[in-house]
Amino acid sequence: MTTQELKTKPQEENEEYWDEIPNQGEMSFFDHLEELRQRIFVSLIAMAIGAISCFFFVKKIVAWLEIPAGDVKFLQLAPGEFFFVSIQVAGYTGILLSAPVILYQIVQFVLPGLTRKERRTLAPVVFGSSILFFAGLAFAYYLLIPAALNFFINYGADVVEQMWSIDKYFKFVLLLMFSTGLAFQIPVIQLLLGTLNLVSSEQMLSGWRIVILGAMILGAVLTPSTDPLTQSLLGGAVITLYFGGVGAVKLIGK
Repeated sequence: MTTQELKTKPQEENEEYWDEIPNQGEMSFFDHLEELRQRIFVSLIAMAIGAISCFFFVKKIVAWLEIPAGDVKFLQLAPGEFFFVSIQVAGYTGILLSAPVILYQIVQFVLPGLTRKERRTLAPVVFGSSILFFAGLAFAYYLLIPAALNFFINYGADVVEQMWSIDKYFKFVLLLMFSTGLAFQIPVIQLLLGTLNLVSSEQMLSGWRIVILGAMILGAVLTPSTDPLTQSLLGGAVITLYFGGVGAVKLIGK
């Protein structure tokens, strides 16, 4: 055996090792469906427990979400409107609290089918995705929502008195926060595509014109308001996240 063969053999064996699926066991299609049903059931139970728990503190959560509106007065325009708003707020907050359980169920469901290489990247992806999602919520709460509300308040300040429907306000706030949290997942998707060798960092960078146009469109679609400032802030954040994702893919050598 030549010296070159001796060098390439351990490398090939190492690649085969990382491409293997450890502890691979066979499950029928119906077994997979049963496991999926059980994990969905556990996730729903966790969300229900989280929502019920948050409902006991919903007034404090509502008061916190009303802070960006400043001195605006909120009206209940129909019987029980605030009650249904409380259910919505408790539901969204319950999803956040149950997120670790939901992520755990997802990971445990997909883990048996992953290779060692894919498992090695799973923990950073899950951790990074969680951090970016909560960063998106904070970005929406501290920047996007105040910017949008200030625009609308100042635009009609000398014409109309600011009294808003409590239901419409919370639909606006919750939609903007969660859509921004989802938009902040862009770098995670890029890292997954790069790790799986589906798209390289050069290919991502070459389409920068389309990305900028898409970010502006995404900002207009995801923001429930029509003011240009909020759309520009979200669009700018999407562009920054995208190019940050390109840099991250470049760092891992893809």
